[in-house]
Amino acid sequence: MLCLGVSGGLDKVHENPLALPNTFLHDGAAVLVRDGRVIAAVEEERLNRIKHSNKFPSSSIQYCLASAGIQLSDIDRIAFYATEAYCNVMLERLFLSQPNISVPVDAKLFLRNLLMQEFGTEIDPSRVSFVSHHLAHAVSAFAMSGFEQSLILAVDGGGDFLSGLLALGSGTEITQLATFAEHNSLGLFYLETIRYLGYGLFDEYKVMGLAPYGDPAPYRGLFEQFYQLSANGEYRVYLDRIGPTLLRSIQVRRKGMPFTQQHRDVGASLQEALERIVFHILRHHREVTGMKRLCIAGGVAHNCTMNGKLLYSGLFEDIFVQPAAHDAGCALGAALMMSNDFGRPAPRERLQEVYWGPDLGSDLVVEQELNAWAGHLHVERSDDVAGRAADWMANGAVIGWVQGRSEFGPRALGNRSILADPRPAANKDRINAMVKKREGYRPFAPSVLEDDAREFFDLPEGTREFPFMNFVVRVRDSKRAFLGAITHIDGTARLQTVSRKTNPAYWEVINAFKKRTGIPILLNTSFNNNAEPIVDSVADAIATFLTTELDGLVVGPFLVKKRPATQEHWTALAVSLPPYASLYRVRAHTARDRQETVCEIRTGGSNCDSVRISHELFDLLMLIEGEAVLGHLLDTITPEQTRREALVKELRGLWEQRRVRLHPSRALSR
Repeated sequence: MLCLGVSGGLDKVHENPLALPNTFLHDGAAVLVRDGRVIAAVEEERLNRIKHSNKFPSSSIQYCLASAGIQLSDIDRIAFYATEAYCNVMLERLFLSQPNISVPVDAKLFLRNLLMQEFGTEIDPSRVSFVSHHLAHAVSAFAMSGFEQSLILAVDGGGDFLSGLLALGSGTEITQLATFAEHNSLGLFYLETIRYLGYGLFDEYKVMGLAPYGDPAPYRGLFEQFYQLSANGEYRVYLDRIGPTLLRSIQVRRKGMPFTQQHRDVGASLQEALERIVFHILRHHREVTGMKRLCIAGGVAHNCTMNGKLLYSGLFEDIFVQPAAHDAGCALGAALMMSNDFGRPAPRERLQEVYWGPDLGSDLVVEQELNAWAGHLHVERSDDVAGRAADWMANGAVIGWVQGRSEFGPRALGNRSILADPRPAANKDRINAMVKKREGYRPFAPSVLEDDAREFFDLPEGTREFPFMNFVVRVRDSKRAFLGAITHIDGTARLQTVSRKTNPAYWEVINAFKKRTGIPILLNTSFNNNAEPIVDSVADAIATFLTTELDGLVVGPFLVKKRPATQEHWTALAVSLPPYASLYRVRAHTARDRQETVCEIRTGGSNCDSVRISHELFDLLMLIEGEAVLGHLLDTITPEQTRREALVKELRGLWEQRRVRLHPSRALSR
């Protein structure tokens, strides 16, 4: 029994017509389940390179099919991550707001048409299902927990006109206990507040990292006006009060402005308020149901600080947080729901790993791809990449580490990671500034050998495995100053324990570092810069390596360093536009009383996602059909060396932002 779960948007990667609510139709993914077991899963953002992709997950579906060696016609059931009624309402709203777009107000027909267009296969209506959004969240957690019984909390921003549910899992059945209305959304409660701290959708985790720098006391009373706790675990949030109150009470931070202590305190108060509400809900239902175990999913489940507080509280004997708890995880839940309906439930086993994404390919293929960048990269094969990588890091290097199949979900768990020595506090500052290009306060996670975790981290009794970075735990007092790069200001860290059984290659590099330094821990953060999702392919890894200040790269058995590339090496590369990018020449005000023709490259449907480019570069990019060798393009624009160098520099800046692609020419490499 093959079941395919799907989440995400309803338009293709090169289209931008569907302006639906931004709390829905994002985090596209596909998950393929055979008889209750996951055989392939990937988020669309990893493949189309659009963060939190709101596009139809065509590439993800294609990957899942290819992994199983099947066609779409072989799938027994395809399940979308929201109810049909909800999707129909969304399509109606779209039709009313944009009547120039021809959209069938029939979600099943719309989905079948998309599949037909993308895969050339007519799908029988009986094979297409729509599932409850929050039930899919709930199933994705409970079915993977290994629990026979548990309480289940699924809570997020919204979906299916709700913001969450509480349920009881028993065997293969889930019984709903309560739902949370959209106006009581804890996800929107958090989002609405962080808008006044200069953040927006998908930035919630940044404020979670900021909160420990603040004190919740100064704004505790103010935040108590935003929510109310009542009997039987019920609560109410007042979203409409947040904006007017904060506007009167704080200096609103705009994006890019420095943080004041006031902003830090607001972040701390917000985090405290979220925790109070969640604890209020769970204490009541823990007492009423007698359940000693808890499963959590939904976007709010990525609040690792909250999860850590629950862990240390002792309220539950065991807690399982679904590692892809956001909407991409609904694709997993949808597939498992269909499999269960057909009598093929997920086995009652605790999830140990999520390396379900695309593999690097054979060593020969990897080597060929690396060697295609010969002017930019020095490549060496080694029989001991773990030892050599450990030497690099012990000597101060920050490296990219790419092995095997990619992880499903938002965390780099040792197959698509940036790694470094966890001891020098300067490593945190260096990676934030020079690689990730993000706020300096943001913490990094430690990966520790499973058997050594308790020596360095104060873990609750009975807990040993933390494979998914879902919990913030306490670093032991005696180790905090020593582990300066991974210890947050409040003495905590978002922990990953690494098992030799589930990821031998990652275990080996940490163990090699331990042999050289005595420390069985590495700093681990996702392999990407601030403009892109986590890398997936070898090509992605090379692009990120060459556009950041990483010191080295390890891909499979290959050790990679940068060469000082010449102008000729750069102009030998091909340039192309990614499918999500478009060129525009428009009239715009450049001063109050002055208009000019300007050139832009846009990566979305509006000028909000645009970057101004020179007229010369615009003309150069307009010459591209598919891809073109940069040197050939420059020959058509100008013979002058200074201007050519300026255009290459401008193009490399756009490449760093992932608005264009630079890569070896496919024509020349054949």
